[in-house]
Amino acid sequence: MRSVQNLEITPEILNLIAEIDEFKGAWRALGNLAPEVLVRLQKVATIESIASSTRIEGSKLSDRQVEQLLLNLSVANFNTRDEQEVAGYAELMNTIFQHFADIPLSENFIQQMHGLLLKYSDKDQWHQGQYKQHPNHVVATDAEGQQIGIVFETSSPRETPQKMRELVEWTQQALSDGHFHPLLVVGIFILCFLAIHPFQDGNGRLSRALTTYLLLKVGYRYVPYSSLEAIIEQEKQAYYLSLRRTQSTLGLAETDWHPWLLFFLKSLKRQKDNLEIKVSREHILLTQMPELAQQILEIIQSRGRTTMSELERLTSANRNTLRKNIATLIHNQQLQQNGVGKGTWYSLALE
Repeated sequence: MRSVQNLEITPEILNLIAEIDEFKGAWRALGNLAPEVLVRLQKVATIESIASSTRIEGSKLSDRQVEQLLLNLSVANFNTRDEQEVAGYAELMNTIFQHFADIPLSENFIQQMHGLLLKYSDKDQWHQGQYKQHPNHVVATDAEGQQIGIVFETSSPRETPQKMRELVEWTQQALSDGHFHPLLVVGIFILCFLAIHPFQDGNGRLSRALTTYLLLKVGYRYVPYSSLEAIIEQEKQAYYLSLRRTQSTLGLAETDWHPWLLFFLKSLKRQKDNLEIKVSREHILLTQMPELAQQILEIIQSRGRTTMSELERLTSANRNTLRKNIATLIHNQQLQQNGVGKGTWYSLALE
């Protein structure tokens, strides 16, 4: 990691860090939203993150399909590889959200997280939580999925344990001594993790989950409420291009960190911009929302889903009045209607 000492901090990078940190400080006030609003924001962001991160690696499931799958996670019967990957990513993110403060960064932790990620993937059991045993260079494929060339040579299986040990030790020290801003440390960790590609499969998904873990660990507590993975999916080509541009210089006398760090910080800025917009809208909606509408949201938040009959029983409100409030909530994209006829039920909206 000696090449990090030559890291050039440009004015553009400094401005991005300052803007992100300003929002980090403001979140202490913005985060005092009603608990049901925060839970709703986190639910939407989590679905977007899981769906986007798995789609980046080839999954075909839509946000809506992922949402339906997450409603039935307790069934633990996942028939396709896409479903297995979603279930594993969901369990990993839940663990990170609940326990990040108590989990120190270590090789053991990273291996455990990889095990969780592949927990439901039948074809990946042989390497679950274990460093790779075979080369896994990043390759280019044609329209039929056939390999046509190597895009980036990752670390060899023999080199991987030592390189992972050095990366984790550098990251621990860098976060402790404060020589580099934490956002730069996180960005550099992710870049080097992907260059090593320590596991046989799942490195991309794990890197994005580790990004969330590290951002939470260094104090960016708003990240569960806005999906970074969705932004990366939207900018997938730029994501890979910035990675390759910096990774291709890792073995040179001076590493060019700028392409990747600029993409990384711009993505974090978009993440916080999206959350600012959502929070602003929530404040407006809450000030204009009738008491019954707030009660409907609270009921659905606590139950996950509900029907008109249940709302009648729980609120003692007239059915026509309930219909009007539900229609407004659906129009405001706070609720969504599912099913038809007598099978109709309502859940929080997926944006």
